[in-house]
Amino acid sequence: MSGLRARVRAELLAEIKRLARDQMREHGPASLSLRAIARDLGMASSAIYRYFASRDDLLTALIIDAYDDLGERAEAADAPFARTDVDGRFRAVTHAAYEWARAEPAQYGLIFGTPVPGYAAPEDTIGPATRYSQVLVGILADGLAVGRRPTRVPHISPSVGTDLTALELRTGIHLDPAVMLLGIHVWTSLFGTITFLLYGHLHNVVVDDDAFFADIVDHLAAEILAEPTST
Repeated sequence: MSGLRARVRAELLAEIKRLARDQMREHGPASLSLRAIARDLGMASSAIYRYFASRDDLLTALIIDAYDDLGERAEAADAPFARTDVDGRFRAVTHAAYEWARAEPAQYGLIFGTPVPGYAAPEDTIGPATRYSQVLVGILADGLAVGRRPTRVPHISPSVGTDLTALELRTGIHLDPAVMLLGIHVWTSLFGTITFLLYGHLHNVVVDDDAFFADIVDHLAAEILAEPTST
């Protein structure tokens, strides 16, 4: 493919994705329609299938883009800090996710909202999906290395222990199972809070969303990255 043709194709792919995000913003990801996008582009509906073979292929591309965008934000937020500054890193990375969700609600909803009926994400999405969590895991591991510890060690049922062992083998993340369980708890608490704030579930409960989120982040940091107690 010539340089000009490749550039034109790349520009058209970007425009298809932009229109798809506009659709999702207005109607949700379940209503995504290649035919509607083709109509907006002024092309025959059959022509768009040269770029995406199906709606699911387009959804996959959008999901990968969303995860990569979030992952890049997290990596950029983490980069300026010394590795030992786990408090600063944790706050920067969690606030990066919050700010991204508010700036990109359609992308956030695509990866953290209601699953699209009939769509099953392929393995291509796994790598991008772990970028953000890998940053958080790195902060947790660096915190443990400098003596920071969770404030409590949870009980782990046998079935959950089996799941965590399988997760360790699949990801290569080597952490004590109790610490890994707490890490998952922090991850789900973080995105649960973002979801509640983004979709208005705390309306008439929380007035200052930013202050509330900052307090939650401080609580989570204190829970999983507690300073060692002097003896």
